Amino acid sequence: MIRKLLPILGVTFIDIVGFSMLIPMLPYFVTHFGASAVVVGGLMATFSFCQLLSAPLWGNVSDRIGRKTVLIVSQIGATIGWAMMGLASPIAAGLAVAPIAVVFAARILEGISGGNISITQAYVADLVAPGERARAFGLISAMFAAGMVFGPFGGGILYARFGFATPFLVAAALQLVTLVLTIVMLPESRSRARDEERVGLSALLVSFEKPELARLLFQKLAIALALYGWFAVFALFLARQLGFSLTQTDYLFSVFAIFNVFMNVVVVGRVSARLGDRMMSNVGLASLVVGFAIVPIVHGLGLLSATMILFSFGMALTNTGITALISNAASDREQGTVLGTSSSLDSLSGVIAPPVSTGLLGAFGSTFAGIESFTLAAIALAMGLRNARGERLASRCDDATLKLTCEAEAAKIVQG
Repeated sequence: MIRKLLPILGVTFIDIVGFSMLIPMLPYFVTHFGASAVVVGGLMATFSFCQLLSAPLWGNVSDRIGRKTVLIVSQIGATIGWAMMGLASPIAAGLAVAPIAVVFAARILEGISGGNISITQAYVADLVAPGERARAFGLISAMFAAGMVFGPFGGGILYARFGFATPFLVAAALQLVTLVLTIVMLPESRSRARDEERVGLSALLVSFEKPELARLLFQKLAIALALYGWFAVFALFLARQLGFSLTQTDYLFSVFAIFNVFMNVVVVGRVSARLGDRMMSNVGLASLVVGFAIVPIVHGLGLLSATMILFSFGMALTNTGITALISNAASDREQGTVLGTSSSLDSLSGVIAPPVSTGLLGAFGSTFAGIESFTLAAIALAMGLRNARGERLASRCDDATLKLTCEAEAAKIVQG
């Protein structure tokens, strides 16, 4: 399985090295132009709103024309967008606009052309059997985490020596590298299927008409709201609660990513094999709930480290488990559409959650930074436990029905 996934794993790793340079830096970059914490949330919401609209559309397109072409479009958009952010000040001077306007335009371009996460997941689903998808998604998550070991660390060094522009330009250059690698090295995982249903609102909403998928997608929404609220406010929380600088925040992200690599490579596959994807995701959610509950009392490195371990463990199990459940509940011909719809829930969360979490921090202080995420993670856990109970009851009913059917057939044979 690993040999089949090597090309997409390599492309993902390089992609995330560049992307992760920007994650901890973006709040500092925006406030550098004099914007408030609420504007940080607004910028993240703008990007996510564009992805909300584009991700399921690109997913559906990839079901019809193949994954590779859509990945190429996404990478071109990201390359241009990151270069625009690196050159925000000179571009703004040339256009006689505020630099923050260029930043917003860059994020809009990235969002519209985006969807590479869901397409990567669909690409993996094309190559592996349903029973192996949890492990395969875990490997993709491990590449994300491995990229984030080097990205924030490298971004911190580049910022310390050269300022804000250089990390963004280096990220754009790395994205250009992934574009070339995708064109040259990445094989197509899906043949063109021109006779399949054209993209449309009905094609995107059909996932919610299936009870099993609908339950999973609504739980996915609650999980995404919890995580995106925290991602948006995390760097600001570190700055205000613990006095972290940008460089220190970058280094912390790198250490956190090391935990994530270990969890996704070593822990996820074993936990999935032992507990199953449903129970694995519930255990992960319980870990997230505990981690968010600790946030208000974090005032030193000890509790911060404990929180990071809980987050790393929880995110690895939760995200991989719920993604595998959603993928396995979809047919092979609709993987791109369903996983694109799932990704659009991430984007919807990115629209709703960041303004709320950053607004709470701005209004009530850093101790309130994790309240939104704690509440939504607890809701997601309750939904997961309820779904697990329903799945157990359905399994028992199926077993009982099968037993009655077998007994009836046996009786007919005896009577015959």
